[in-house]
Amino acid sequence: MSVKIRLTRTGARNAACFRVVAADARSPRDGRFIETLGWYDPRLKADKCELKLDRIQYWQSVGAQLSDTVNGLVKNASRNKTEAPVPVPEPTAEEATAPAEEPVAAATEDSENARVETEAGA
Repeated sequence: MSVKIRLTRTGARNAACFRVVAADARSPRDGRFIETLGWYDPRLKADKCELKLDRIQYWQSVGAQLSDTVNGLVKNASRNKTEAPVPVPEPTAEEATAPAEEPVAAATEDSENARVETEAGA
């Protein structure tokens, strides 16, 4: 049995989204499959796909072939996964022990004064 990792179409007419599946090469595009390995939605602006890269590597190790589209998705997903996240600077000791800022309290006092003035004017 020859296994292919390919896309199967889901979604409505003119609003396609896809699942990445491992399927027998002889089965039809939207037919029976062995395992769901992720999804791909071309309409989204960010995070267009989510893949189980460990399962895809397993299927490749036992001889599964990737379709051209899935091969591109896997390359993009593995590249994005290996990029280091942007480090968030930790607050210094002075910032961590500093008291809460006063402008926040002043803003709430202004809103309370505005509410009292509107109630008195009504």
